[in-house]
Amino acid sequence: MHSPAPVDPLLQRERDHLAASRDALRAMRADVESLDLRDVTGTWVSAAVLQNQITNRIAALADLAHTPLFFGRLDYQHAISEEQAEGTAGAARSASSEGGGGRRAGGERFYIGRRHVHDATGDPMVIDWRAPVSQPFYRASRTDPLDVDRRRRFGYTGGELTAYEDEHLSDPAETEGASALLAAEIEKPRVGPMRDIVATIQPEQDEIVRAEIGGTVCVQGAPGTGKTAVGLHRVAYLLYAHRDRLAKSGTLVVGPNRSFLHYIEQVLPALGELDVAQATVQELVKHVEIRAEDPSEAARLKGDARMAEVLRRAVRSGISLPTEPLVVVRGSRRWRLPVYELTEIIEELRSREIRYGAAGEALPQRLAHAVLLKMEQGGEAPDDRVQDAVARNPQVKALVKQCWPPVDPAKLVHRLLTDAEFLASCADGILTEDEQATIRWARPGRSAKTAPWTAADAVLVDETADLVQRTASLGHVVLDEAQDLSPMQYRAVGRRCSTGSATVLGDLAQGTTPWATGSWAEALHHLGKPTAHVEELTKGFRVPEEVIAYASRLLPAIAPGLAPATSVRDAPGSLTLRQVEPEALDSALVAACRSALQREGSTGLIAADARIPALSAALTAAGLAHLEPGTETSADARLTLVPASLAKGLEYDYVVLDEPAAVVAGEPDLRTGLRRLYVALTRAVSGLAVLHAQPLPEQLR
Repeated sequence: MHSPAPVDPLLQRERDHLAASRDALRAMRADVESLDLRDVTGTWVSAAVLQNQITNRIAALADLAHTPLFFGRLDYQHAISEEQAEGTAGAARSASSEGGGGRRAGGERFYIGRRHVHDATGDPMVIDWRAPVSQPFYRASRTDPLDVDRRRRFGYTGGELTAYEDEHLSDPAETEGASALLAAEIEKPRVGPMRDIVATIQPEQDEIVRAEIGGTVCVQGAPGTGKTAVGLHRVAYLLYAHRDRLAKSGTLVVGPNRSFLHYIEQVLPALGELDVAQATVQELVKHVEIRAEDPSEAARLKGDARMAEVLRRAVRSGISLPTEPLVVVRGSRRWRLPVYELTEIIEELRSREIRYGAAGEALPQRLAHAVLLKMEQGGEAPDDRVQDAVARNPQVKALVKQCWPPVDPAKLVHRLLTDAEFLASCADGILTEDEQATIRWARPGRSAKTAPWTAADAVLVDETADLVQRTASLGHVVLDEAQDLSPMQYRAVGRRCSTGSATVLGDLAQGTTPWATGSWAEALHHLGKPTAHVEELTKGFRVPEEVIAYASRLLPAIAPGLAPATSVRDAPGSLTLRQVEPEALDSALVAACRSALQREGSTGLIAADARIPALSAALTAAGLAHLEPGTETSADARLTLVPASLAKGLEYDYVVLDEPAAVVAGEPDLRTGLRRLYVALTRAVSGLAVLHAQPLPEQLR
C-alpha cells in the first residue's frame, strides 16, 4: 500500500488560509442575512430600498465553488503607505507565520482576490484586486519592483489550490522567466460564458483599467488582446473607486448584439458587481417597432452625421410667428401684447437653441410674464400665482400651440421619410436629390404605428426625441465593438454619457458595416468625446502566434494603418489549411469538428451565413449536436455553429472555418468581406482548421 505523497508545508498553509478565508466570507454573508430591518426604516419605501440593498449585498458575498477567493499574494519589503492602505479596511498588523496575512519580518503581506474578505475582528484576509495596495501585483517588475519583495501566484484545479509560483522581484540573482501558472490560466479551456481576467491582467491593460473616471478612454485592440475584458474590469474598478457617484448616475455596457452580451454577462457578477445594465444600440433607441431592413446605401445615408441637421430643421420647421396680438382677459380688464413683442419673445427662444420641448414649456411663462409687466404698469400688483394662471389661459395656450406646436418624434420622422416636399425643404443644401430619394420609403405605412421602420430609422427617431427633450446621461458607458457604429449611432450612445465618461473598445480592422468608422478621431468626434485618450493594444494573449500572423496578411487590404498584432503564445501546429473537393467539403467539416471535440474545451464551426442551414443539417445527420451563438456551452454541449456575421467578440478553443471565399462573398463589398474573414480567422484560442474547396482569397496566399 502506497503512502500518499507528502504535501508541501507552504502549500498546506496557503490552503489553510483559503479555507479560513472561505469561513470568513460565509460569516460575512451570515451577518448580512441576520439583519433585522423592522426597527431601522421609517417608511415602506425606505424599507424596500434597504431590503434591495441587503439582497444585492448577500448576492455579492456568494462563495462560488470554482472561483478562487484569492489568486495572488504580495509580500512588501516595508510597511505600506497610508495612500496604499486605503481600501484595505485597516490592513492586518498582527504577526503571522509564512502563509498567513498581515505583518511579516521587514514588511507586510496581502492576499489579492476578487473581493474583500475580513475576519471577525475586521482584519482583512483577502484584499480586493481594485484596492491601491493590490496595484503592484499587476505592475511590479524587476526594473521597478514597487517595494514588492515577492509576488506569489496561485494555481487552482476545480476550485482546489494545487500550486504556487514565486517571483522574488528584489533579488538580483534570480533570473526572470515566463510564468507557467499565468500561461496556464490564459490557455484554460473556454467552456461556458466569458470569464474574468482579474488574475492575468497585464501592466498595459491595468493602466487602462485604473484610468481616472473623468476622462474617456478609447482602446484600439487587435484580436485576443483582451480589450473587452479590459473594458468590463474598468467598469468594476470605477464602481469600486467611485461607488456613490456611479450608484446615482448609473453605468451601462453597450454591445453589438444579444449573443455577445449573453456571452459576457457573467464577468461583472463574478467580480461582485451586479447592478450594471447591458444593452445593444438598437435596444437603446427602441422607440418604434422594427419591421423592415434598409438597403445598404439607404442605411449608410440614414447613419450619416448630416442627418442630425436635417432633423434639427425638421423639428423647428413648425415654429411660426404670430400675425395677431395676444389679448388676455382678467376680470373686467383686457391685457394686450402686440405682434412685435410676441415676435421678439419667440425669436429669442428660437435663437437660444435650447431643447425644443423645453422652449415650448417656457413660452407660456414668457408670455405670462410679459402680461404681468403690463398689469404692473396698469397699477396692479400680481404675484407668481397670477403668472401661472395667465400661462394656463386659453388664449395663451392657443398661441403657443399655433406658434410652437408640439412635436411627436416618431410622427415627425415618418413625415420626413414619406413627404418628398417636406424632406426637400429640411435637407436643402445638405442631401442631394438622389440621396433624398434613397432614404425615402418606397412603400410607407399609413401611420407611424404601421410604418416600415428600420434599425437606422429608430436611430433617427432617437435623435429627434433628444432634440425635443434632453436624453438622461449616465455616469459611465462602455461601448464595445465600437468600430461598427454609424455617426448617428455614435451620437445616440454619446447622449447617454453626455455628462459622464466612456470607455470605447474596438478594432478598426474588424469594422464590418458599410458605415464602419475610418478612424477613432472621427468616431470620438461623433460620440461627443473628441479629447478622449486613445490606447493601442497589440500584444495578444488569446490567439496563437501562428494564427494571428496568418490573419494579419489581410491587414494591408483592410486597415493599412494598423500595426500587426503579436502573440505571447507560440503554439506550433495551431493552424492547419486543407483544400478538398467541393462534394467532400461538408463531410470534411463534420470530421474536423469531430476531431476538435476529442480535445478539451469548446469548438466553433464558423461559416458564411448562407451556409448555416446546410451545415446544420450535415451536423445533425452525423449525430453532432450543436448550439447557436448566445447559448452557453457546457461539458456536454461544446460545439457551436456560428454564422460569420455573429462571430465578432466570441472565442472558442478550437475553430473550424468553412470556405473563406464564401465568407468574403457574403458581404456587399470586398473590404467588408475581408474584414469579416479577419474576424472569423481570429476566434481560436488553441487551434484553427481552415477547410475550403474554392481558392483562398489572394490576400491570404
